Amino acid sequence: MTDAIQTSAAQPSVLVMAASRRGVDDPVAKIQGLSHKCLVELDGQVMLERVLEALVDSGCFGRIHVSVDSPEILTATPVMKAWVDEGRVIFVEARGNLADSVLYAVEQIDNALPMIITTGDNALHTPEIIRDFVRDAAASDADAVLGFTREDVVMREYANSGLAFHRLKDGGFSSCNLYALNKPNSLKAVKIFEGGGQFGKRHMRILKAFGLWPFVLYKLKLSTLDGLVTAIARNLRITADVSWLDYPWGPIDVDHEHSFNLTEETLIRRRTGGQ
Repeated sequence: MTDAIQTSAAQPSVLVMAASRRGVDDPVAKIQGLSHKCLVELDGQVMLERVLEALVDSGCFGRIHVSVDSPEILTATPVMKAWVDEGRVIFVEARGNLADSVLYAVEQIDNALPMIITTGDNALHTPEIIRDFVRDAAASDADAVLGFTREDVVMREYANSGLAFHRLKDGGFSSCNLYALNKPNSLKAVKIFEGGGQFGKRHMRILKAFGLWPFVLYKLKLSTLDGLVTAIARNLRITADVSWLDYPWGPIDVDHEHSFNLTEETLIRRRTGGQ
């Protein structure tokens, strides 16, 4: 193993959530008839490889841990196999839900905290957004940090995209699927993902995960996003900060055919110099 991939004490660990919850029935996997969503190709490159490439190129991490169903998924392309062989990308067995998978990974990874968590379907993430989030997380004294982008930032590039936002007192917002667990106390927050996340699409999960008062604040738009995050953190007996990420494509993940097409169109524009 080369010195280049030795983990520095100043570096956080990183965990990519890439398990297939629906397998061949996933609407994205179905597009290309694959067994696993993160193995679909976008503009000629496997989605998971794109995510890992952005993390590698960010220079923020010595090793990249991937929570996924089987180690074979991580050797599905020559590039990913090379990273695995080098010890740069490491398999962590996924558990039954997101919360259990994160907690299991924390147990398996030496010096796991602080930990950056992202997902295997944010194929538009770049080294720049990752560096910005890691910088904000490192500068925060909070137990946990969450990455968000404002609606007006997204609309700069995707005005007619039909993307959904959390709407609150101070506007619309969307999560970038970037989270930081800075301190052991932050692990209390992991339980909110027992139901699988996707709170913007399934509002009743907010009630179950966050409690009645944050749910009321959310539904009636009685709070700013910072205020809502503070209220949720108080319920969980942790502290939390928001990292504001000024990237229009930051919140776009590949969940269905529409977001698949939107992501591929953006990647083609990047490659051809149209963005």
